[in-house]
Amino acid sequence: MTPVPAEQPLVAIIGRANVGKSTLFNRLTRSSQALVADIPGVTRDRHYGNVSWDDHTVLLVDTGGLVGGEADLAELVRRQAGAAVAEADVLLLVVDGREGPQESDAEVVDYVRRTGKPILLVVNKMDHPSLDAGLPEFYRFGLEPLYPVSATHGLGLGALLDGLAAVLPAPAELAAPGPGIRVAIVGRPNVGKSSLINHFLGEERLLVSPQPGTTRDAIDTAMTWDGVDYVLVDTAGLRRPSHVDPGLERQMVLKTIKALSRAEVAVLMLDANEGLTGQDLRIIGLIEDQGKGCLVLVNKWDLVRHDFKEARTLLEKATSGLEFMAYAPVLPVSVLTGYNLRRVFPLIKEIHTQTASRVGTGELNRLLAEITGRTPPPRYRDRPVKFYYLTQAEIHPPTFIAFVNQPQGVPDHYRRYVVKQLREKLGLTYAPLRLFLKGRQRRPMRGPK
Repeated sequence: MTPVPAEQPLVAIIGRANVGKSTLFNRLTRSSQALVADIPGVTRDRHYGNVSWDDHTVLLVDTGGLVGGEADLAELVRRQAGAAVAEADVLLLVVDGREGPQESDAEVVDYVRRTGKPILLVVNKMDHPSLDAGLPEFYRFGLEPLYPVSATHGLGLGALLDGLAAVLPAPAELAAPGPGIRVAIVGRPNVGKSSLINHFLGEERLLVSPQPGTTRDAIDTAMTWDGVDYVLVDTAGLRRPSHVDPGLERQMVLKTIKALSRAEVAVLMLDANEGLTGQDLRIIGLIEDQGKGCLVLVNKWDLVRHDFKEARTLLEKATSGLEFMAYAPVLPVSVLTGYNLRRVFPLIKEIHTQTASRVGTGELNRLLAEITGRTPPPRYRDRPVKFYYLTQAEIHPPTFIAFVNQPQGVPDHYRRYVVKQLREKLGLTYAPLRLFLKGRQRRPMRGPK
């Protein structure tokens, strides 16, 4: 069983508009997001990412990206800081070093200080020595030490990360990974997540043992199904039915991010009567971004008429929009009647097996020669594009690196063709595959001396 790390601390970047939150986010996550940015797919902004340094790894959230551009400060604080503060372990409060302290900054400081959570005051845009004279003015907020940075130029980030490391939760406070396939049950409120969990935990065949929770509202439940160990990764917030307002929707996103970060397989629940909603698509984007194997359950199938054509039409409607995650199997279920629920865990096991697959380099390169030989890549700038070598770099998800003479000359449609062929030939029909292209010049052959 592949070891899975405990839940990562969540760090939220907050602050008023135009202080450089997104620039700081991009700078801190650049190393870990660079490969992700190369993956073709649905165009959307990414507002969270992993940041790793020394022995630390955190989930970083750009709350400005999650919220939008509300102009009213009170609304901004309620919708942005409210959702972020509820979930975050540490807050990076960003202010503008060029403008100096603002009254609106003070309002945000007062709001977040009452939470009792660690706050690092990041004075951004300090990219010229002449601005240093105004730095002491920020001590009026009563947050020390100050962290002057230039997110644009990457200045001061080392000290900021050192300060962040000093206030992160101790490893002992995080949930220890339990044995078994870790499964995150995600979806909108009221689609049946709690009922699904309760159904499985109530089965006589299940051997249930409680997984210790943490002080950070995480709830994991260990269980066994047909001799295979599983851990249901969930949070109290995802389990509780709630009225969805804009603030709670963003809190749901943060909880989903945290749950997915600890899981190996995601189970996404949809409502058969409502089909895909904007919230569903957002969760699907989170699943795809993190490269998780996924099982899609279309719940409340008992409400569907038993006419075959109508049922098929409804299933197509409920899953229309999943084209970019076509590898995810879709299963209509009814938690109320138990319809199809016995197929859930066998599918989860198969998805996990496929996402954990590792393929030998020799086999990969035989397949690469066959794939590119059958349909060669198009020429680029009147030069042939050549794939030299293919290797697997990671699992969960299976990640491959192809060495090419002209990576920029490989169009997206050809990359998709290679991925599709690899998926079919390797039998990884349920696994998300990632393919990265790396430049390499063929070495000239040496002649005899």
